[in-house]
Amino acid sequence: MTTKTILITGAGSGFGKAAAIGMAKNGHNIIATVHVSSQVTPLREEATALGLTNLRVERLDLTDPYDIKQAQSWDFDVLWNNAGMGEAGPVWEIPVDLVRKNYEVNVFLPLTLTQGVVQKWVREGKRGKVVFTSSMGGLFTPANWGTYVSTKHALEAFAEAMQQELTQYGIKVQTINPGAYYTGYNETMADNPFRWLDDQVNFTKRVDLRKGFDDFFATPEGKMDAQEMIDRMIDIVPADEGKFRNVVPQVVEDMLKDHQLAAWENRI
Repeated sequence: MTTKTILITGAGSGFGKAAAIGMAKNGHNIIATVHVSSQVTPLREEATALGLTNLRVERLDLTDPYDIKQAQSWDFDVLWNNAGMGEAGPVWEIPVDLVRKNYEVNVFLPLTLTQGVVQKWVREGKRGKVVFTSSMGGLFTPANWGTYVSTKHALEAFAEAMQQELTQYGIKVQTINPGAYYTGYNETMADNPFRWLDDQVNFTKRVDLRKGFDDFFATPEGKMDAQEMIDRMIDIVPADEGKFRNVVPQVVEDMLKDHQLAAWENRI
């Protein structure tokens, strides 16, 4: 594999940060972008302490059009759209403005960034690669996670369309679909409905929703070791070849395949 320059969004924590460091250790040139300015200096200092002169840290707030425009001007081989956020709770009661916000951050803003990048690559004749962090939830929909996973369903559709549309220009597209790994991301998302869920107003009761989340996170499937996914990301993102869709771990891929087959017999 040749050395790549890789732009990562959402590299201030979790998968993005760990994989950025891992790929830099493997010799790739990394532009690790973080959401807020306060994350920049600590990650720069961590990279310096690790001797990673090939790990550059920049702020990229996707809600800031000037940040997006600046990032689109940088030179890199791989765009990894990893930044995201999630709203949980019953979709029949969640405030629609929160749904819009989730789509803005997870779908519309990454699409804006990606369009500018790939159009620049096409004009330059550059054969780059775009990777989207989707989710196991991009391929099925559990109750009370519908808002978040619907944004990942949308990313799946955009990625699949782009893969076909950009083949003629030599630009590759992939998705990475993690299971419920323990990074704190899912746990924080599960807290979000309790900002608005009101037992005096909503039919869904706070104690029942909390119990459902807690029961899931108490299972082995709800709290998997994130290092497995990080190691796979370190391999997948810079790779010249591979599968379009990358579900990890295998047990989740098998579950999703079974679910999709069973969906044909689902009855109301």
